[in-house]
Amino acid sequence: MIENGDIAMSKKQSYYIQNDFIVLFILFVCVSLLAIYNAQQLEQYDANFVLQQIVWFTLGAGIVAAIQFFDMDQLYKASPYIYWFGVLILAVLLISPESIARTVNGAKSWFHLPGFSIQPAEFAKISTILFLAATINKHKIKYEISSIKTDTYLLAKLIVITMIPVLLIMRQPDFGTAMVYLFIAGMIIILSGIDWKIIGALIVGISGLIAAALGFIIRFPELAQELGIAGYQVDRILTWFDPSQQSSDATFHFDRAYMALGSGQLFGKGMGNLQVPFPEAHTDFIFSVIGESFGFIGSAVVIFLYFMLLYKLVTLGLNVYKHSPFAAYISFGFLSLLLIHVFQNIGMTLGIMPVTGIPLLLISYGGSSVLSTMIGFGLVYRVAVEHTIQNDYLFK
Repeated sequence: MIENGDIAMSKKQSYYIQNDFIVLFILFVCVSLLAIYNAQQLEQYDANFVLQQIVWFTLGAGIVAAIQFFDMDQLYKASPYIYWFGVLILAVLLISPESIARTVNGAKSWFHLPGFSIQPAEFAKISTILFLAATINKHKIKYEISSIKTDTYLLAKLIVITMIPVLLIMRQPDFGTAMVYLFIAGMIIILSGIDWKIIGALIVGISGLIAAALGFIIRFPELAQELGIAGYQVDRILTWFDPSQQSSDATFHFDRAYMALGSGQLFGKGMGNLQVPFPEAHTDFIFSVIGESFGFIGSAVVIFLYFMLLYKLVTLGLNVYKHSPFAAYISFGFLSLLLIHVFQNIGMTLGIMPVTGIPLLLISYGGSSVLSTMIGFGLVYRVAVEHTIQNDYLFK
């Protein structure tokens, strides 16, 4: 005979089984391992990246499980401390000696420790999302009736919270990662309920600044470098704007990745049949490997998987907003993180975006990238768990 306590325990355990998230995670892991396995045949490196990626995903799954021991209230209270810890690590990175934080390709972005490396900016993305969500929630509790004044105050707080890590990351310098922070903050600001007159003015102002900056770099590339913009960043912008006017060296990454993607045609060349060598196949240009290996069909399936995950995050955020705005903005923040990474990474492969070092989250190889993404995944998984519990109480 089943006791009532056993039924209650079984029901409680069922809250933590979010089938849609679990299935999507398993599918992404399979795609990632298959793509990395194929990329390894190009023999750019001697390491077994498939095995290492399995380790990262395993650790990531453990992190997701650990996060489930914390509820939204605890995460809300801890968010300022988590944020400032992330900022502190970014600051420490800049002043660390070359022995543990050496400059690679002109950027000081990694701690190089015995046996592994870690990129603090990847983890600070999640801490920034948490604090932005908590700030909006706290503001809405304090100012139940909004006005132009209160909305402007909220906007100022969100901008300051975002710009602190952005300025530290620009000092590395890592322009691509800094843009990710700005995009996430922009999406959260748009969804925060701030008056559209303020948001509209902000969008117009930022768009004007971006257009002016790009126009200046394109028109005066030498002067842009003299003012502090790295030469490779200028080359990437010029290549993106007009590849035909650039040297073959400047367009090499794009040309090879685009060739590999297109050579897959409809169904791809299959496993173990890559024929177009190109740099960073297992990280930044993993989508080209997918395109060459599995063709248009395989690429479309991967994009569909991202669409399903993004759709899940949108619906989750909308559904939890009434009883937990903090949880909703965590969902929207993680959605923004995925969206910009997917759009930028696939976009640079297709030539519609400039080449940057932004990975394809949940698929590209990388320890910091995988682990930080799994922290975000664990947070939205916790949001889904609490939403399930809330619904169960409401409909008892």
